[in-house]
Amino acid sequence: MISDSQFGRVFHTNLHSIRSWSEIFREPKNRLDEGKFSVHLATSGKEALMSDLVAYVDGGSLGNPGPSGIGVIIDGCESGPIRIAKWIGHQDNNVAEYMALMEALQCALSLKAKALHVYSDSQVVVRQMRGEYACRSSRLYSLHWTCRKLARALSFSISHVPRANNAEANSLANTAVRERTV
Repeated sequence: MISDSQFGRVFHTNLHSIRSWSEIFREPKNRLDEGKFSVHLATSGKEALMSDLVAYVDGGSLGNPGPSGIGVIIDGCESGPIRIAKWIGHQDNNVAEYMALMEALQCALSLKAKALHVYSDSQVVVRQMRGEYACRSSRLYSLHWTCRKLARALSFSISHVPRANNAEANSLANTAVRERTV
């Protein structure tokens, strides 16, 4: 289990790579500004003391590798679902899938969740995180290790979901790529 200070360093480092909150956090038709997101996190942790969250995650790239983005939807917050669409640069599909999972884990921990169940359409990520497949890829190893470390701080589970049942997360990931490449 990682300590709060260790998680803070990991989460804080990742946040510094973000150009603006409005790029990545949005409600269905409204973008959240930095102030709203900070308030959302501050009040969500206090009012709900999140116990069980559910996340739908997806990552994708135009080409493999190519311009990439992630999409994450986190349900279970009293204030409503959190939607994340984030540009992650020039990556391959599996890296994008792991980055989406990492984003969901970091968000759940920042909300002080006790449990997180993740749905992903990536069989590679799901099976590696369950321990059914070994992670032998050098480009995925550190992402896999980080996700497993973050997951130990929660009651964590992950399931495969057909791509058709993960359409909203896929749409967020595609939106992040399209907005960046236009």
